[in-house]
Amino acid sequence: MAATKAKRRRPGAQAVRKKSTPVERAYARAVQLSRQTGKEVRFVVGIGPDGAESVTGFAEDSASFAHHPDAPQSELDRALADARRRGQLLVAKIIAGPEMLSADAFAARLGTTRATVTAWRHKNQVLGLEGATRGFRFPEWQVGPDGKPFRALPQLFDRLGGDTWDVYRFLVQHHPELGGMTGRQALQKGHVKEVVEAAESVAQAFA
Repeated sequence: MAATKAKRRRPGAQAVRKKSTPVERAYARAVQLSRQTGKEVRFVVGIGPDGAESVTGFAEDSASFAHHPDAPQSELDRALADARRRGQLLVAKIIAGPEMLSADAFAARLGTTRATVTAWRHKNQVLGLEGATRGFRFPEWQVGPDGKPFRALPQLFDRLGGDTWDVYRFLVQHHPELGGMTGRQALQKGHVKEVVEAAESVAQAFA
């Protein structure tokens, strides 16, 4: 009969428990939180030149994970991430608005072609807003009583630094310089000079 050798630990020998890494601890915590909230949890792993691991950021709806010691994230980081998410939702809502026309529909509204509308957009002669998935959308209200786009648009782009969303924001916000009217309302009433001056005032205030 063959002798059965029992596995014995040598006297004084103890099992050495491997210390978990920050990534392993963050992963375990992420799994736990995802199960608790029913939501996806993501975190960012950084690898330094020396091979050191770090967990630097998260994207999930519950703030508790962001406070975990293995997941350092500043209040500013969280605030910026939240602001970006809110901004993306707002942009999507604006782009999907009933007053937003596709390039083809906007061209038909003006009695021209899609190619012409695209050329005008590149020259800042019309206002086209770009969304994440819907392409460019054109506010219908930028067409004046004469059936043409606001002729002040190139000047507004020039005064406001050329940013499409800055021009849009100026046109939909109310301005004391315009008697409380929005930029687009003032343009629809023909107050081109006053609108351009108001845009200059806004630009100087944020310079």
